Amino acid sequence: MSESFCMQCGNAAAAQVPAGDNRPRMVCTVCDHIHYENPKNVVGCLLEWQGKVLLCKRAIEPRHGYWTLPAGFMENGESTIEGAAREAYEEATARCDELRLFSVYNLPRISQVYLMFFGQLRDGFAEANEETLEVRLFDQSEIPWNELAFPVVVETLTRYYEMRDQRDRRVYSADIFSRPGAPLDIVRHRH
Repeated sequence: MSESFCMQCGNAAAAQVPAGDNRPRMVCTVCDHIHYENPKNVVGCLLEWQGKVLLCKRAIEPRHGYWTLPAGFMENGESTIEGAAREAYEEATARCDELRLFSVYNLPRISQVYLMFFGQLRDGFAEANEETLEVRLFDQSEIPWNELAFPVVVETLTRYYEMRDQRDRRVYSADIFSRPGAPLDIVRHRH
């Protein structure tokens, strides 16, 4: 852990294991405020319109120019479903109907948890926004699998097509482990 400063009083914080804890945390050397670092929640949508799914081509890093599902970090003061709908609007000017939780992915290496929702794209309307170069509705046969931005997107679409044919309504979950230069390791959970 690098040198940091207390968010409460501005004095130096140092790595130590607080009383009653079991791992190092940054703790203020003056006011004893404990600075917890927790995983970030990412929320997104898999939106369908007449059997096609909405993908966005990224206009930002990481993975500029690659296709993704509309998703991003939750904001304070919003629910997961509100955040997913907000991200769909911010990235694709898309409005959502009938959103329901579709999948949960744990990415321990980068300390993120993805909550992906499934729903209908209202009126089939979407258009690129500031973070997006292009939006498009894809049939299953048109999905640009080699141009998808993230393993979570590949996994979400794969499970969607698998479950769509089965009309399966359970929430899907997996742990996605990746290391630079190593093959992707996905531990799938059945619920």
